[in-house]
Amino acid sequence: MSTNAARVHRAFHVVTGETVHGFVFDDVEAILDAVETAYVAHHAGLTVNPDSHFLRFPMRPHDRVMALPAYIESFRGGSVAGIKWISSFPGNIDRGMPRASAVLILNDAATGYPIACLEGSVVSAARTAASAVVGAFQLNRFRKQIDALAVIGAGPIARYILEFFVRTGWRINELNLHDIRKEKAEALRERFKAVVHGPIKLHESPVETMRSGTVIVFATTAASPHIFDQRSVEHNPLILHISLRDLSPEIILASENVVDDIEHCLKADTSAHLAEKQVGHRNFVRFTLPSILSGGRIPDARRPIVFSPFGMGILDVAVGSMLYQRALLSRKAVEIPQFFFEEEPDLNAARL
Repeated sequence: MSTNAARVHRAFHVVTGETVHGFVFDDVEAILDAVETAYVAHHAGLTVNPDSHFLRFPMRPHDRVMALPAYIESFRGGSVAGIKWISSFPGNIDRGMPRASAVLILNDAATGYPIACLEGSVVSAARTAASAVVGAFQLNRFRKQIDALAVIGAGPIARYILEFFVRTGWRINELNLHDIRKEKAEALRERFKAVVHGPIKLHESPVETMRSGTVIVFATTAASPHIFDQRSVEHNPLILHISLRDLSPEIILASENVVDDIEHCLKADTSAHLAEKQVGHRNFVRFTLPSILSGGRIPDARRPIVFSPFGMGILDVAVGSMLYQRALLSRKAVEIPQFFFEEEPDLNAARL
């Protein structure tokens, strides 16, 4: 290593949640485009998306922190790499705090040096909502209209999904809501009553809500299946199974299944994973969203369609990289002076 190389300025920036949030909702279409671009790159083999790693806590089975590393070889003219470190502590809701919190670290793909830390829960929610809306557009046969939308789970993810639908020009003619905390469903009704074109109804049970929807969104914190009544999907709805563990294996097996990545989705006791355990194969998963976006077949609408996106790290680094660049250009990325402390190298020292 030369002395000059050692003196290269290695900047490190922080991008706050307020800044991230502002950029997300200034241009929701750009978030959808970043997610779609990442999916297409994944289908083309231009990504590395290792398994998520889970940190769990003894005697606290519902609390966890997850690491999602990812790399995209070619994303808008360059390569991007990074890792999302996101916690899920359901008990935070009773503390008056959000269930999830996160940071996203971006790395220079050439040197490996970290270049930025972004507040990650907004990035995560935005890429999750974008994935749902991108999938819905494809699986709804390119129509931005929903006769009756049913939402089970009225937390932040549901709110982001609804915001993304509305801000990208979807027409929702009826909205049906359910949450075990009725006040959360009521808050969501108040938030969207001016933009839904028809009635907004609150329901007492998830099954009742499902029967009212032609498109169904699951955005719960369920750890295991709680929907077993197959009559709840006999009207062949499109189900955006964002929370992954709500539907029984029997409902999964009776549906057309779309995932973001088969290896990622069929693990960690998701509904699709439980279905695989039950039948001993994966033949019931015949579609992936990256394939569909790249010109592949779409499923038959004469059966229920279930889209189960496990949530891939490539989406976080794609969205995060775009937001970081916008923060730099607008001078809203906060540089941390001397974040990296490195002494001059001893050029005479033996190499280790």
